[in-house]
Amino acid sequence: MRQLSALDAQFLNVESRGTVAHIAGLAVLDPTGAPGGRLTLDDLMELMRRRLPLVRQFRWRLAEVPFGLDHPYWIEDPDFDLEYHVREIALPEPGDDRQLAEQVARLHQRPLDRARPLWEMYLVQGLSGGRIALYAKIHHALIDGVAAAQIVAALLDLEPEPRQVDVADRWRPERPPGAWSLLAGAAARAAVHPLRTTGGLLRAVPYLDTFPLVGRLPGVGVLTGALRTAARTGAVPPQADLTAPRTPFNGTVTRHRRVAVGSLPLGEVKKVRHALGVSVNDVVMALCASALRRWLIDHDALPDRPLIAAVPVSTRSLDDDAHGNQVSAMFTPLPTHLADPRDRIAETHATMTTAKRRLVATPDRWLEELTAVVPPAFGGLAARALLRLAPSAVPPINLVISNVAGPQFPLYLCRAEVLAYHPLSVVSDLSGGLNITVFSYNGNLDIGLTACREMVPDVWRLIDHLADALEELKRL
Repeated sequence: MRQLSALDAQFLNVESRGTVAHIAGLAVLDPTGAPGGRLTLDDLMELMRRRLPLVRQFRWRLAEVPFGLDHPYWIEDPDFDLEYHVREIALPEPGDDRQLAEQVARLHQRPLDRARPLWEMYLVQGLSGGRIALYAKIHHALIDGVAAAQIVAALLDLEPEPRQVDVADRWRPERPPGAWSLLAGAAARAAVHPLRTTGGLLRAVPYLDTFPLVGRLPGVGVLTGALRTAARTGAVPPQADLTAPRTPFNGTVTRHRRVAVGSLPLGEVKKVRHALGVSVNDVVMALCASALRRWLIDHDALPDRPLIAAVPVSTRSLDDDAHGNQVSAMFTPLPTHLADPRDRIAETHATMTTAKRRLVATPDRWLEELTAVVPPAFGGLAARALLRLAPSAVPPINLVISNVAGPQFPLYLCRAEVLAYHPLSVVSDLSGGLNITVFSYNGNLDIGLTACREMVPDVWRLIDHLADALEELKRL
């Protein structure tokens, strides 16, 4: 058995009536190269059977500790049924991208069944131009963004002809553990939790001022500065005000979702990057700032100060295939309040540079260690309390923006070429009702927007605003 870390368990704890905590990918495919110009469910099932040895997490399911006294475990599912997880649906032909996104939004808002391995995959037929799509979701408790990319790499091929997998399938189902053995393990871990927590607190508390909202509490800045001095950890660059303003997409998230997808030419983004002397990530953040500014103006809701964005950062090494989450986060102002696009890109570059310096100055595992401070028995209660308080209090952040680097060459699934890959993620009361995730693939920035349907019903307008924002930066 493999026990979930405190951080992994929190992705289970935050799920509620309005929040589901799985991440997903939407691949648009050209099946011309497949036999008969079609990709069938049987083709996909056969590929999955051959590749399962490379993706061992697909056969894991949760084993809960009685009364929630400890973090759950992953066990090999003795009742694993591949046909349950891989399914086929169709759009009325010819389906367009908006119809596809609407169907995907319905799939994305459904929680995964915790009695089974926490993933599902849908082959979507009926797209215009003979295209098909593949939507796959997997729970965030099981993987982070980099691990998700590793799974994609295991399933896809570099050439149209599928590669042969030489890994022997040595999978064996496991009997679910007994309640008494789980309770005994929980008691042993509870006995050493105070000692383990002390070390984690000593390493995490000196960096509490990096959190939005928390860093503004009286005395936190003085305390963290004194602790860093005492520990001789070195100075952390000062951060700008991280007080998040109210926006239409901050509040209580409902269970309903909107999804929008689009692509921008990576070559044009790189031209802007070189011309303005910034990074690709700076350009992505500036594009988001401009698009959000336009959307907020359209809704008569533009704050007079910057939005606050959380930017996930992987702490996983490239050759690390361990399960679970190895992530940290940067928190940075997003200059939506600046009218001049040149000022916005300059301010974005400055704030992102500061955020990166602060990230380098903090330990890689501070987020995991801070999460582990809460005893497992109270982790769910704490998460639910935060979710209840977040809508009524000042929002800690306004939204999450993630930019993931992908391969700059074509990939294939069962001889069908992947034309685009749009990542989709989580929205919640704490993180905001809008999530922007970008994946660079084969010369494009493929964008996936996930939103609370009631908060951002017109999410496709943001795709248009992102394209307009790139044209605006090109003119600079």
